[in-house]
Amino acid sequence: MSIFSLIFVCIAGFVAAFVDSIAGGGGLISVPAYLLIGLPPTMVNGTNKFSATSASLTSSIKFIKSKKADYRVLKFALPFTVIGAIIGVNTALSIPESFLKTIITVLIIFIGFYTYFSKSLGIKENFKGYTVLNIIFSCILALFIGFYDGFFGPGTGTFLTFGLITIFGYDFTRASGTARVMNFTSNIVSLILYAVNSRIMYTYGIPVAIFAIIGANLGTRFALKNGSKFIKPIFIIIALATAIKMIVEIF
Repeated sequence: MSIFSLIFVCIAGFVAAFVDSIAGGGGLISVPAYLLIGLPPTMVNGTNKFSATSASLTSSIKFIKSKKADYRVLKFALPFTVIGAIIGVNTALSIPESFLKTIITVLIIFIGFYTYFSKSLGIKENFKGYTVLNIIFSCILALFIGFYDGFFGPGTGTFLTFGLITIFGYDFTRASGTARVMNFTSNIVSLILYAVNSRIMYTYGIPVAIFAIIGANLGTRFALKNGSKFIKPIFIIIALATAIKMIVEIF
């Protein structure tokens, strides 16, 4: 491990956590960074989960303290997030991820453009209450995105944020806060399973996690201070950047 490689991934971890705490998509930055320094692909997901979990815990705590995480949704959705993440990690340990990339790319492109052209989406709170139907939809979202996070990861926060806005009519701030807690849940479950299977390189994971915590702290403060109008453009940029990255990898 060279000092230059360590500095590079620590900076990437800081930026990834800052962005991820606002709009998701931090894996778009951190995963390629680990690959660029030559970390074995079999270790990338686990090592990235180590730092990502630290960051998502930091931002989750801040959103919870600011009352921007919806407890009534989380108490139903989190168990499904756990189940999805367990299935996702076990799948990732046994089969390649390539077949999912095309579907994910199309979905993220759709989300990015739909959010851009829908000027009012996520800017104002349009929450109209809880129903059996929207709670069921949130559990289905939690199951599938938990699976995706355990299996692959980049874009998880983007999917969760968009899904929560669509299902409940949240603004971006409330959706981001609820998504952070769900994302932390899938991260911690995935992290435990990767650790059990010895897929974490702690010599990189620990120092990157420290920088990720700092980045998440600053990113969450920015999001809470500036609100939905600040989050939305970053959300669109991250969604489309994730799609471009995946298109490049596919072709």
